[in-house]
Amino acid sequence: MTPGAGYPVFLDGEADGAIRQRIARLEAATGVETVAAVVSRADSYPEIPWKAFALGASAAATATFAAALVEPGWGGVAAVIETVVAVLAAGASAALATVWIAPFARLFLPRARAQAEALQAAQAMFLEAELHRTRRRDAVLILVCLFEREVVVLPDTGLREKLGAAELEAVIAAVTTRLKRGELRDALLDGLSRIHETLAAHGFRAQPSELNELPDAVVQQRGPS
Repeated sequence: MTPGAGYPVFLDGEADGAIRQRIARLEAATGVETVAAVVSRADSYPEIPWKAFALGASAAATATFAAALVEPGWGGVAAVIETVVAVLAAGASAALATVWIAPFARLFLPRARAQAEALQAAQAMFLEAELHRTRRRDAVLILVCLFEREVVVLPDTGLREKLGAAELEAVIAAVTTRLKRGELRDALLDGLSRIHETLAAHGFRAQPSELNELPDAVVQQRGPS
């Protein structure tokens, strides 16, 4: 799950090292196992290109209809062919744009759907990384979904009773603010710092000779294509 052959790299070596160090300090101080992860997207969203196609085709059809009203004499087989070509070309161009232009593609993704897919991706990763197998069930995952621009902080059962929704939202807000500026490294560092502060405020302290149960590597994955 870490960067390497066949895996994408969203963070350079320096950024990866800085995040690992921050995780190590957090765990050494609080005893809470922490995993930071980045995925390109939480889902493939096959409906997005079709939505864009429909929008592009509708816009082209509206434009050609308006042209017909302005030029009443415009008609015949050639005009019909031109209309069909224009509609299909506009739809295809819009659909293709969603593949290459993420901000345009996000216009067709409802926020609720993005949040649901990000949460589902976090839950799957939590199980895959076996965060639920720590001795005190107090691990926490912070996941950034780049396409969706969504952040999920997922604590295990040993933390949920002590960490309120408002505190988790504060962590998410700090990460999201940086993420919108394209500052992925600082987004994760800020998020980890907020998690550290929150855990410390709730009295989490590492015990003497406590083992590091999970690797401190930053998970980087491409996500569904």
